[in-house]
Amino acid sequence: MLQGHLDGHLATLKRLDECRDTLAAIAQAWVDALKNGKKVLFFGNGGSAADAQHLAAELCVRYRLNRRALAGLALTTDTSVLTAHSNDYGFETVFARQVEALAQPGDVVVGISTSGTSKNVVAGLKAAREAGCVVVSFTAENGADCAALAHHAYCVPTTVTAFAQECHLLAGHVLCEYVEAAFQD
Repeated sequence: MLQGHLDGHLATLKRLDECRDTLAAIAQAWVDALKNGKKVLFFGNGGSAADAQHLAAELCVRYRLNRRALAGLALTTDTSVLTAHSNDYGFETVFARQVEALAQPGDVVVGISTSGTSKNVVAGLKAAREAGCVVVSFTAENGADCAALAHHAYCVPTTVTAFAQECHLLAGHVLCEYVEAAFQD
């Protein structure tokens, strides 16, 4: 079982080169937004919510190098907003509502959903498009609804959720390193 997981993970990693151009475009979108005083907003459910928080922290605090703080924000961390909205309106629009409140034209909004069909992530990406944001999706192989809404769709070439999640964080770190290099004084 362990060897099978490692083999599957490594096979997925070997295919990530197929995503090189997409990742380069996402990296440049993040840099352009941040250099123009804009934000990168992240959201997702479960493990994807954890990735959203992780990547927002890498931008706000630092990834590997000391540099000025960058505007990374996870829409998954405010329990009062999450629970009040879900109670009053339902969970399907919890990210869309926050995008409506916080996103400005030119911000980058990153929706993370391995299935690509999470209703609240799809609604958040729709709201981001309506707000004039650059829309990015992180999904697994087919990308589904999230990829269709994205200006830049990073679709990990696998159908295995765990492998996609591992590659989302790997790509996130690659993107953060690219961003940091652009902000070295």
